[in-house]
Amino acid sequence: MPHPVMFDEADPLLARVRHLALALPAASEKISHGRPFFSTRTAFAVYGGSEKDTRTPFPRSLIVKPHEEERRALLEEPHIYLPMYFGPSGWVGYDLARPEVDWDEVAELLDMSFRVTAPTRLVRELDGRL
Repeated sequence: MPHPVMFDEADPLLARVRHLALALPAASEKISHGRPFFSTRTAFAVYGGSEKDTRTPFPRSLIVKPHEEERRALLEEPHIYLPMYFGPSGWVGYDLARPEVDWDEVAELLDMSFRVTAPTRLVRELDGRL
């Protein structure tokens, strides 16, 4: 039985995330487990999730995999949560459903997650764009 769709295709926050994520080299999107996954060879971001301990839903959020040092600092921020299933593997969730989203920070987190998960040649391609 397929997973139910857990996002709104017309969500303007998802549109902004798509714009940023799909601008990265060889990035693609697919729906998995009812949510948009952005990937190269492996996923580097997921739109929507739930908090690990309380199971609080964050349907308008972005799950990314930062560097470990950055992860510890991010988890001190009130808009960051430890996502169910992904959290134990080093991922964090960024709540986008709040009044002031720092889209530069979101872009930086996508860039970092891409660099942590993407093949070396795609990271070199990204560096060549700068």
